[in-house]
Amino acid sequence: MPNPTVSIITPMWKGASLVGATIESVIKQDYTDWEMIIVDDCSPDEGAGAAVVQSYANKDARIKLIRANVNRGSSGARNQAMEAATGRYFAFLDSDDIWHPTYLSTMMKHIEENKDKSVAIFFTGYRRINSKCDAELLAPYIFEGKRTYKQLLHHCPIFPSAAIVDTSKLSNKIMFNEALKALRDDYAYWLEIMKNGLTAYGYGDVLVDYRMRDDSMTASKTKMIKPQWNIYRKVLNMNVFSSAYYLFCWGMNGLKKYKMGKK
Repeated sequence: MPNPTVSIITPMWKGASLVGATIESVIKQDYTDWEMIIVDDCSPDEGAGAAVVQSYANKDARIKLIRANVNRGSSGARNQAMEAATGRYFAFLDSDDIWHPTYLSTMMKHIEENKDKSVAIFFTGYRRINSKCDAELLAPYIFEGKRTYKQLLHHCPIFPSAAIVDTSKLSNKIMFNEALKALRDDYAYWLEIMKNGLTAYGYGDVLVDYRMRDDSMTASKTKMIKPQWNIYRKVLNMNVFSSAYYLFCWGMNGLKKYKMGKK
């Protein structure tokens, strides 16, 4: 069998109750040239989440389950999935989020039509809903247009489950920073991709549902202040003044994002 065009990278932690709907949303895609690699990151659920994934893998060879031996956080789980991936495009989908049926076909059309060789990350808008998928908690978040490395330092509009990376644009293999575990590892990954001149491009389609769980690590903005500070200070090695400036920009833009719902 030829390698698929799209490799879907899915870390899972205690996902038994939600991962089934996530997988179903992939199976329902009208674009079918994909593989889905789900890494169970030592979930403390006695194998319940892994059993759900395996039940789908038994019926669809495009779905693959990897059970990690050591808990490495979402960064390590994503790296493990990326090591096993064979597609040119890496599409990221968390185990509690949902793609609309036309997500992949729409994004692949956008990617094909975008002639800007600097763009390596493509992303779209998303809805913010409750875990039961029966109510929107905030207005859909949309960002349209190009984003550079410097602009990303001020504000990151890229939501992992709504992003696709064209790995052919990368001069070397870029992985997630596992020292960050599950806190701002995605942001550091985008920055690493873009630091040498590559860019990201956002589209106005709203094609992803972000299920905002009560126990989500990103549910409270205050929990993210220290991890965000660590990105500037420890990952990017910025001085205190630059770090404070970018942290302020991040906080203000985050306030707009969650209070106004649309940028």
